[in-house]
Amino acid sequence: MPKVANTALDAKSVEEFISLKWDDDVVPKLTEYIRIPCKSPHFDADWAKNGFLDAAVTLAEDWSRAQRIPGLKIEVVRLEGRTPVILFELAGEVPGTILMYGHLDKQPEMTGWKEGYGPWTPVLHEGKLYGRGGADDGYAIFASLLALSPLKEQGVAHARIVGVIECCEESGSYDLPAYLDALKSRIGTVDLVIGLDSGCGNYEQLWMTTSLRGIAAGTLSVEVLNEGVHSGDASGVVPSSFRIARQLLDRLEDSHTGRILPKEFYCDIPAERAEQAALAGKTLGEVMLTRFPFAGATRPMTRDHGEAVLNRTWRPFLSVVGADFIPAIKDAGNVLRPKTALKLSLRIPPLLDGERATAHLKRILESDPPHGATVSFESDQAATGWHAPATAPWLKGAVDAASKQFYGKPAMMMGEGGTIPFMAMLGKSFPKAQFLITGGLGPKSNVHGPNEFLHVPYAKKLTACVAGVIAAHGNPG
Repeated sequence: MPKVANTALDAKSVEEFISLKWDDDVVPKLTEYIRIPCKSPHFDADWAKNGFLDAAVTLAEDWSRAQRIPGLKIEVVRLEGRTPVILFELAGEVPGTILMYGHLDKQPEMTGWKEGYGPWTPVLHEGKLYGRGGADDGYAIFASLLALSPLKEQGVAHARIVGVIECCEESGSYDLPAYLDALKSRIGTVDLVIGLDSGCGNYEQLWMTTSLRGIAAGTLSVEVLNEGVHSGDASGVVPSSFRIARQLLDRLEDSHTGRILPKEFYCDIPAERAEQAALAGKTLGEVMLTRFPFAGATRPMTRDHGEAVLNRTWRPFLSVVGADFIPAIKDAGNVLRPKTALKLSLRIPPLLDGERATAHLKRILESDPPHGATVSFESDQAATGWHAPATAPWLKGAVDAASKQFYGKPAMMMGEGGTIPFMAMLGKSFPKAQFLITGGLGPKSNVHGPNEFLHVPYAKKLTACVAGVIAAHGNPG
């Protein structure tokens, strides 16, 4: 395997080139991308007819070709009935294959955007590019290819590069296995995966993601009547569907602490990850807590910074992310509603099987329903998390050197609380590969929520770090 060595990159010229290119080319193109409402298929069932995903792919493909990177091959691959994938390939001068990953599909709009801002309204303010999808992670294909340009310009040897940019990640990447199977011979054996769809603890150094939680998500429905009836007539006789839903959630979660109750949703936390969480918590301090926009006097669930890191990376927690059959307050009459439906998102530890956890969740919620109500739980996402293999000394040294070179601080390692199903797929497909999973989703970037932004100065340095790691991979000393 590669060893840490002089990467032969002129760091100053790399940083200057990348910064200028981001300002003059990438930011304007990302601004165009943010305007496209290319929601993931889970949130846009008519994606093929609407054409927004295709528009995003065309924008990214055209930009990629315009870079004129010597030897770069770009292709849009389309399997029948599936979202498209951009595949790019660059031959290498040294052995090995590096797989670069990103996606172009987006989460839905969400409410609560600041005045003058919006999911499809790009705004660049104080170095932050606001709008849906810029940071998660439309920038990935731009940063990936931009990181390759200095290698070619400076004649630095590198391994073969293959890039896969999908359009189904926010829906659980359910189209991706078919593409991985179809492209298996073209991708080949991968020894390093670089994914730019993750987060960072701060904007001051390079953060390497060591784990990702899985997810068990779906809709809990409780039905007690065939139609709504006057609450004054029925309350006390007809059970409330909302109360029954609360009872069912009590089987899963302690409403006082938020702790998930069934032991089946836990796993042992590896000692190394617990130590890294403690170090990350110490490094971040109050930033670990203040990164979230707490309302009023709301307090975090823990004041221990290390425990906060473990809570959001290695422990299960539930979020109710949506509801149906509950009228808006202005439209709500005094009616005992016939039905309540809640969209549940249960984040599960990295080492749990997503399908098994989801099946267990279904059993817990559907068994022996209170008052004999009609209860169902329909899963719409079951994904296994990911736990990085032991980091090879060369990669640990390379990311640390790149972080010090371009940020002036050492690299940090920390798990992330989100789910990237692609990582588990690649971990299974390439068990001997090393992983550099990183990204720009840092404090207050509010991924998936209102006022999502990409921290452009951080993304510039991140791009330079990726160039440095690729160079180190291809230039053992």
